[in-house]
Amino acid sequence: MARYLKTGKTKEELAVQAAQVTETVKNILVDIETNGDSAVRAYSAKFDKWSPQSFRLSKEEVEEIIKRVPEETIEDIKFAQAQIRNFAEAQKSALKDIEVETIPGVVLGHKNIPVNSVGCYIPGGRYPMVASAHMSVLTAKVAGVKRVIACTPPINGEIPAATIAAMALAGADEIYLLGGVQAMAAMAIGTESISPVDMLVGPGNAFVAEAKRQLFGRVGIDLLAGPTEVLVIADETSDAEIVATDLLGQAEHGPTSPAALITTSEKLANETILEIERQLQTLETAEVARAAWQEYGKIILVDNLDEAVAEADKLAYEHVEVLTENPRYFLENMTNYGALFLGPETNVAYGDKVIGTNHTLPTKGAARYTGGLWVGKFLKTCTYQEVKTPEASALIGEYAERLCHLENFAGHREQALLRVRRYKKETVHN
Repeated sequence: MARYLKTGKTKEELAVQAAQVTETVKNILVDIETNGDSAVRAYSAKFDKWSPQSFRLSKEEVEEIIKRVPEETIEDIKFAQAQIRNFAEAQKSALKDIEVETIPGVVLGHKNIPVNSVGCYIPGGRYPMVASAHMSVLTAKVAGVKRVIACTPPINGEIPAATIAAMALAGADEIYLLGGVQAMAAMAIGTESISPVDMLVGPGNAFVAEAKRQLFGRVGIDLLAGPTEVLVIADETSDAEIVATDLLGQAEHGPTSPAALITTSEKLANETILEIERQLQTLETAEVARAAWQEYGKIILVDNLDEAVAEADKLAYEHVEVLTENPRYFLENMTNYGALFLGPETNVAYGDKVIGTNHTLPTKGAARYTGGLWVGKFLKTCTYQEVKTPEASALIGEYAERLCHLENFAGHREQALLRVRRYKKETVHN
């Protein structure tokens, strides 16, 4: 039976925090819908100390910013984008338009149609999330989205040059130096200076994630990607140093980022606790990582791998790193995860930054019903039908009219009966 050796905040405590975030975001969205650009500017000045003449960067400004980025950084960005583009293109190649004749004269099909416009959010704040530009802007462009706009906040009043470069190299059509809920609202609702989009994508903090949730329906969203989560599954073949490093490597994202260990080894669990404390003495981001580990960290001791799978599927975490003798056992048996990282040679940082898979992934249990952002999220699979002969229309019509009558839909039934009367006569006459 699974035993919790360490737990984080209770569900009740988390619910209180969530309610506060919900109310704050609701008020900001109403204000921006009512007051447009002036409200956006006020929130940007309040939260980011940023109120330029225009939030949108001109082509000349973007080019000037890119010139300030070291050449090696540009090459690193290009390498990462090549990996993301390659995988996205491979994914897109697996998505086919289809057209089939199901019975003689009846043709059905579907087309994969790109969304027309997308707003991408690239987080800033404590960390300049350069990689999120690749994951959202580039993937949307591979999907064929015509208009891709991107927002990122200034950092301490400064322009995040590398992030802007990544946005531009990824193919963003419009770049705005604007962050937080105000950026999400401006892209979704539209203002005097920003035309609204059809879909919002990208990760963010609890406020950004809540803004996406409240805006969903007005626009589409990729998924609710809130504070990052990491789960490490390890057995006695792993070691505390790698487990602790990989837990803290994600906990540093923010003080509300959950990090969990599921293990069959009580010895490893106890050693990991000590190793985390040791690493926190020297980790540059220890203040944030410590808060996340203390408040949201979990250690679950299980009897066997089957129980590990069951507990992992209950958590349904965003990132799941498998450090066991046979990592692929979890690939074959787990069903609820954002992304799997199999074996000690890989890690979440590879997926977050460069390896080619997308790092915008489901959190807060959403992995139970959705995967992460990928090229297919930007495509609408739209069906069509064509009945090509009178005989086929009459045949389908006879079934349809009886089924419509069964459901008391008189108008629907008449649509079918009209075709039966018209086309069955033609068939008999011919």
